[in-house]
Amino acid sequence: MVDRVTLYRSPTTVADVDELAAWLRERIDAAVTVRDRFLDVHRTDGLAERFAEARVPSPYERETGNTMLGTIRYEERALDHPEREGGVLYDGLQVQRALNAALPEDERGLETLHVTVLDRAIGTWGDHDGRWHKRVNVLGQPALVSVPGLYEAPAKPEAYYKEKQRHALLSGDAPPREVLENQVEGDFLVEDDPRTTDALKGYVLQAYHYLETGEAFCDREGCRLFNAHYHEDLIDAQLREPAFCGEHAQLYERA
Repeated sequence: MVDRVTLYRSPTTVADVDELAAWLRERIDAAVTVRDRFLDVHRTDGLAERFAEARVPSPYERETGNTMLGTIRYEERALDHPEREGGVLYDGLQVQRALNAALPEDERGLETLHVTVLDRAIGTWGDHDGRWHKRVNVLGQPALVSVPGLYEAPAKPEAYYKEKQRHALLSGDAPPREVLENQVEGDFLVEDDPRTTDALKGYVLQAYHYLETGEAFCDREGCRLFNAHYHEDLIDAQLREPAFCGEHAQLYERA
């Protein structure tokens, strides 16, 4: 039984964790509190090295980690100056184990769920196709919710990738957001999207639902507990009504 949920802010992203907490309070029978960035509140000496060990060097190689001194120094700087971190994919399960070890011993029990909203891209290895897959969240203790993952993990419309490639060939850099939105048909989230906080609500609830019931995701498209693999499905599940399928509406739809 989860008695308390602690959410951690992600100050380098547009995610409003206080709003996430307020939304969650209205739907669950547990106390919900907010703390500052997990990597500040629960900083431990070996954390930079643990992040270095969790780095994914290649999308098609299972082996992770680069613990050369320069990489560890980079991770130390990223802990101190998170706004400078970017472009690195981490093994979400390794990061989860590292952050679990960083929790005080009396806070590791499953009656207190920790949900850390991260400004880092996380992934899990797919045995079925031999490659890494970016994820929005990794469930467990603590639960990880990746803001970059919200934009990058689900597949966007095919035209998005074509337009991005075309723009890069012409100008040498990534196209501005408004160019993509005007040129590409279909709805999708991009970095710093104003809909970020609303879209993350279901992913935070998934973390609670998993610990409380043992059910990872809902298999009904359109439910906030659905694990969307395409942006179109993500928007349908997280940003359109109804918020829940019939079964989960009984649990989480409050008047």
